[in-house]
Amino acid sequence: MHGERDYPYECCGLLLGSFTEPGVKMIAEVYPISNAREEQAKRTRFLIRPEELMRGERSAQAKGLDVIGFYHSHPDHPAMPSQYDLEHAWPLYSYIVVSVKAGAAQDLRSWEMEADRSRFIEEEIRTLTQPTDHGPRRGSHVGEVDTG
Repeated sequence: MHGERDYPYECCGLLLGSFTEPGVKMIAEVYPISNAREEQAKRTRFLIRPEELMRGERSAQAKGLDVIGFYHSHPDHPAMPSQYDLEHAWPLYSYIVVSVKAGAAQDLRSWEMEADRSRFIEEEIRTLTQPTDHGPRRGSHVGEVDTG
């Protein structure tokens, strides 16, 4: 997992998928990005450079997907967004926060900012089996984030 690999620094990346219906987002894959913060700041902050975001958006478009959110880790802290996260978030997108303690992922929660930008509300994460022409494929899952 990206968060374990980058520990004790924050990892970050994009959530690629689709907005399937009001309040529901389907995550098809993650797009890992290298944390561009300076060395000491990487322990408590992440930075996605504009050119990396554009590269991720192009990758999503090439696959018929959208950027539907972002993920990052909180080393040795809970999987809850910080005030800094709130101040730098955009409405509509999902924000998955992974708690990594002593190098091991412990918890994963998803959040969406209220339209008035006042706070985050937690989203439900469901793992779905991805269907194929021959029925469900064993071990293949996509995630769905539901705000409803």
